[in-house]
Amino acid sequence: MQVQSLFLLLVLILVAATAEAGKNKKEKTKKDGSKCEDWSWGPCVPNSKDCGLGYREGTCKGESKKLKCKIPCNWKKKFGADCKYKFESWGGCSAQTGLKTRSGILKKALYNAQCEETVYVTKPCSSKIKSKSKGQ
Repeated sequence: MQVQSLFLLLVLILVAATAEAGKNKKEKTKKDGSKCEDWSWGPCVPNSKDCGLGYREGTCKGESKKLKCKIPCNWKKKFGADCKYKFESWGGCSAQTGLKTRSGILKKALYNAQCEETVYVTKPCSSKIKSKSKGQ
């Protein structure tokens, strides 16, 4: 009977130690240790020029911190790197302007960015005339 009690006590101690270790592990995975949940993030500011690696600043109840970020160099700077859009296919070429247009609907706004719901982009029409050749 004493052996069983001792064994049960040992198992309970082991379970309690494992649970405590799990709690500590979860606490360590939290990167900044901040308990604030209402962070307000600014735009990604590149370190040099207008694209590439940079940082964004965040504030929350008097706390502030910086996160690394990246603005792709081929990104449409008009929309910002924090606004992601789903674009439709390019429309036909306008003979008057020589431009094609298409619209994009906001898919995701990262870091609470202020993004337009719908955007329009244009590009010059191709000067080449594509011909379809049929295989024989």
